[in-house]
Amino acid sequence: MVSRTTDDYVAMALAGCEAICEPAFWAGFDRASEKGFYDYFRQITDYEPRRAAKFGLKHYSWLCINPKEAEDVSLAEAVLALIPEFIDQPNVLGIGEIGLNKNSRNELKVLEMHIDLAARHDQLILVHTPHLEDKLKGTKLILDVLASDSRINPGRVIIDHVEEHTAPLVLDRGFWAGMTLYPESKTTPHRAIDMLELYGSEQVWLNSACDWGISDPIAVPKTALEMRRRGYDAASIDRLLYQNPASFMSQCPKFAIDGFSGVVGA
Repeated sequence: MVSRTTDDYVAMALAGCEAICEPAFWAGFDRASEKGFYDYFRQITDYEPRRAAKFGLKHYSWLCINPKEAEDVSLAEAVLALIPEFIDQPNVLGIGEIGLNKNSRNELKVLEMHIDLAARHDQLILVHTPHLEDKLKGTKLILDVLASDSRINPGRVIIDHVEEHTAPLVLDRGFWAGMTLYPESKTTPHRAIDMLELYGSEQVWLNSACDWGISDPIAVPKTALEMRRRGYDAASIDRLLYQNPASFMSQCPKFAIDGFSGVVGA
């Protein structure tokens, strides 16, 4: 949401959204030093929740150095050293979006550093998987790194941006699968529902990806319309689009929204 206008908050509120879950991500350019990340973390843990609240929306965030900037290990180490200062903020859900971009050795090292940080602070994890032809290889690498750390509970990790060839890998190993609704490089509502009909809706959430590019902050409500067109009932739509993400995020005791009282075990 740091890249969006208040019009998007209005649109989400009118569409019935209750909360925004914003992962730390790339700024559209590589930041020069850890000082840029310090200010960014202040923005998503302090300013952005207050901006969202003006429109009746709760704002939650995640902290990390995004995989697109993880090639510089020294910079990553400096950024990770900042995170404990922010991790207890009331809107921080965990560590993310971590993962891989080009599947390089340095990115893998930084991924391991993030996983260790999350384990030491008992944090949920949100993972970014690479785009296009690197996705299958990158997803397998990520799953292996997570599995190699005995402190990590798969039920407290969501692997985002899954597609048809990676969703079953993620779900079969007990992780949550995130289907990202994004017009250009990820998936559409129609395609996401096709995947649900193949792999089911357990431990799956759908999310709208928004940034400086072509993107849609109300892609999730639009998916509800497509599900209704296909004959899904209100309970099924609510379970997928509302109860599922709420169940995952409620594993963090800071997460609370009206209309949800269920808590899944860690």
